[in-house]
Amino acid sequence: MTADGPALRAVIADDQALVRTGFRMILTADGIDVTAEAADGAEAVAAVRRTRPDVVLMDIRMPGMDGIEATEHILADDALRETRVVILTTYDLDQYVYAALTAGASGFLLKDVTPEGLVAALRLVRSGDALLAPSITRRLIERFAPREEPRFVAPHRDPSGLTPREREVLRLLATGLSNAELASRLFLSPTTVKSHVGRILSKLDLRDRVQAVVFAYETGLITPGGDARDVSG
Repeated sequence: MTADGPALRAVIADDQALVRTGFRMILTADGIDVTAEAADGAEAVAAVRRTRPDVVLMDIRMPGMDGIEATEHILADDALRETRVVILTTYDLDQYVYAALTAGASGFLLKDVTPEGLVAALRLVRSGDALLAPSITRRLIERFAPREEPRFVAPHRDPSGLTPREREVLRLLATGLSNAELASRLFLSPTTVKSHVGRILSKLDLRDRVQAVVFAYETGLITPGGDARDVSG
């Protein structure tokens, strides 16, 4: 327990013991409870189900079950609804990072992240924010997303259920605008914009802004290299 409430709880998944040890030392020194370590994806899924952490630091490339498949298993489990996954990678704008984001990860960190940056990132994600700016997510999607017709959208993620204002906010959010920029563009208060974003995430059953950007591309609300369009019909 800290002055701000319960200590943040984390699982570290990486096939390199030295990496896990380094991250554990950084996190525990800042009061973060490392509930388990895992050397591959299967171990990570088991550790997360056993300890129910707030955040998982997940390496992408691990033997056996990789980090992408492990992320899918974790985020598909309703019992782990509050758990967030942060992807660890040695490469910026890697196609594997895009795959992890579409699987539901809340962002990614390069393995050379500073100790301060690592701790701040986990606390940000635990608070419910996305670790990755929508503009960076958009670059990832525009680089790696397949140029094809939008895939079938599950009924509970049908954008036609959004109000006209919410569709407008989602389209602009997907182009990389921050809440402050959205407020300025739409002549709304930041508080109102935050409420709109919250309702969008709730209606579409999305975890955070990163998933909202991915959703906007996958449903054709906005297309790689193109402009936002209305798919309300």
